[in-house]
Amino acid sequence: MKRIGVFTSGGDAPGMNACIRAVVRGAVYHGIEVFGIRRGYSGMIAGDVYKMESHSVSNIVQRGGTILKSARSKEFMTPEGRKKAYDQLMAHGIEGMVAIGGNGTFTGAMIFGNEYGIPTVGAPGTIDNDLYGTDYTIGFDTAVNTALDAIDRIRDTASSHDRIFFIEVMGRDSGYIAVQSGIAGGAELVMVPEVLTPLSEVVETLKQGWSRSKSSSIIVVAEGDEAGSAVEVAEKIKSQVDENADIRVTTLGHTQRGGSPSAYDRILASRLGLGALEGLLGGQKNVMAGIINNELVYTPFEDTIRLPKPISEDLLRMVKILSV
Repeated sequence: MKRIGVFTSGGDAPGMNACIRAVVRGAVYHGIEVFGIRRGYSGMIAGDVYKMESHSVSNIVQRGGTILKSARSKEFMTPEGRKKAYDQLMAHGIEGMVAIGGNGTFTGAMIFGNEYGIPTVGAPGTIDNDLYGTDYTIGFDTAVNTALDAIDRIRDTASSHDRIFFIEVMGRDSGYIAVQSGIAGGAELVMVPEVLTPLSEVVETLKQGWSRSKSSSIIVVAEGDEAGSAVEVAEKIKSQVDENADIRVTTLGHTQRGGSPSAYDRILASRLGLGALEGLLGGQKNVMAGIINNELVYTPFEDTIRLPKPISEDLLRMVKILSV
């Protein structure tokens, strides 16, 4: 293999640039030509491809977002769109790819690889930490710390005004950000998609706190919780508690995606980027590079996409015990 492509796709995550840097610098080290594909599969179809050198990735390890841009492509979901992408790759002589992204990115890469035989190795870039085959994904640690910073600030004003705050964090299908930021931020309760949390339990938790003279509370809600958004949960709870309770809602939203990556995310992204590249050069295909128990592993896309990644029961138990 003499020429490869690298692209980012789906939601951006802090550390993606560090991962791109590792792929490019690793390719240069191994004497391989590397081409950046802008805007993911959309750019692949459009032929938005350019050659990258070592200097192309200078001064980006500390930057959030992705210099290669990202996009979601409906056209790539069609056979016609994938044929256009294949033709563009062939026109540029690209023999293999490193895909940095999440579930949707790897689904597209797996289908594309099965149809056209172009080997792809993925690096898990998503703040949700919801991919089977790695302990942590690129961007998760930074997102947790971003959420935690907000929770700490809101805790100050909640305490000052004797308020109950419902704080919504990202996690449509995964409660990892909610659980870890909730534990670190001393939340009284965490609501996640993986576990049913009856509203009666939320009410009981608040009432128990009041019985112990607790004047303020923080409840962290993952956006995908079965009870609804933080706004919806707060409205439902408000009708079941003291009408004088001062209940407020904060939705953190896309602030969790941006910002400079943490040291942990920079190192993780670098390991995974280099691991994906060297796996590709070593004959791996249709797999994701991951770190499990501090060891580099490769997991088939099919398993990464299909298998669930449950939240540790110990972490969920910890939230309940420490809120007493």
